[in-house]
Amino acid sequence: MAGVLVDTGPLVALIDRRDRNHDRCREASRTIRVPALTVWPVFTEAMYLLGSSWNAQDALWEMLESGALVLASLDRVDAPRIRELMKKYRDLPMDFADAALVRVAEREKIRRIFTLDRRGFTLYRANRIGRFSIVP
Repeated sequence: MAGVLVDTGPLVALIDRRDRNHDRCREASRTIRVPALTVWPVFTEAMYLLGSSWNAQDALWEMLESGALVLASLDRVDAPRIRELMKKYRDLPMDFADAALVRVAEREKIRRIFTLDRRGFTLYRANRIGRFSIVP
């Protein structure tokens, strides 16, 4: 499955016009012409961060339901690798959502990630794909 992985920061910034990264993320999103993939932990974080506004949360639901955002599956076979990644990068620390994205990147061989977390995703290394190509 080709595509680009999407982290929490850009999802929030795309929806919240008051976010300082809103314009930058909107511009970057126009360059993404392949499936935009994320994972439930990222979706959950974004919902939480948009929690002060039902309209913002509803906009995130709309992204999912319209197909603009696709959820990559995670199941118990992914859990050991997610745990291993969190342990490896515990000094950063790596959170569950980031570890899940890295796991999906490895499994689906996806190098591009739409994230505002340059520090983390510059340091993270996914097996068999190496460094991430970060958008924006």
